[in-house]
Amino acid sequence: MAGRECYHCKQWIGEGEAHDCWTTTERALTQDLSEDLRDAWERLRETAADLGDQRIYASHNSIMFARKSCYAFVRPKRTFLELCIFLGRSVRSPRIKRSMASSKTKVAHLIQVRHRDEVEAPLTEWLREAYHLQDAPAAKPAATRRAKTRSPRTPRPPAAPTRRPAPARRRG
Repeated sequence: MAGRECYHCKQWIGEGEAHDCWTTTERALTQDLSEDLRDAWERLRETAADLGDQRIYASHNSIMFARKSCYAFVRPKRTFLELCIFLGRSVRSPRIKRSMASSKTKVAHLIQVRHRDEVEAPLTEWLREAYHLQDAPAAKPAATRRAKTRSPRTPRPPAAPTRRPAPARRRG
C-alpha cells in the first residue's frame, strides 16, 4: 500500500488521503481534564463568552479568546488551567503567578485556575478589562529617556587634560 508516515504525529497516511495533525479542538484539549478542572473550564468559557462578540478557537495547546486580536488564552494542564490575560497595565495580586510585557502597550498575566470557584472577581473583572481594551484608543508607548542637556546659563566645567600613552620604542 502506497503512502507515507507523518513526520509530526507518526501516523500512516494513505496515498491521496488528507491529513492535518496540527488541527485541534476545544474538546480534544479538555477531554482528559479532571471533573474540577472541567467545571472550571466551562465556567471560564461561559464567563468570557458572555462578554460579547468574539472568536473562541483552539490553537496547538491553547484555547484562544479573541476579538480583533487575542485578549486571553487558556492552556489546559494536568493539575490546573493556565490562564493568560493581556491587560494594558501591570497588576499585582497573589492570584497572578507571573506577569511580563508582551508588547509595547500590553502586559501578559499568568494565572493558575484549579477550581470553578476561582472564576470570580477579580479574575472576571480582569477578563472584562482585557476584552474592552481594544475599544479604548491606542495607548502610546512609554517615552524613551533622552540625555540630559545643560541649560545655557550653567557654565560647563573645564575639560580634564587627556594623557596620550607614549609611543612604543622600537628595538633596533
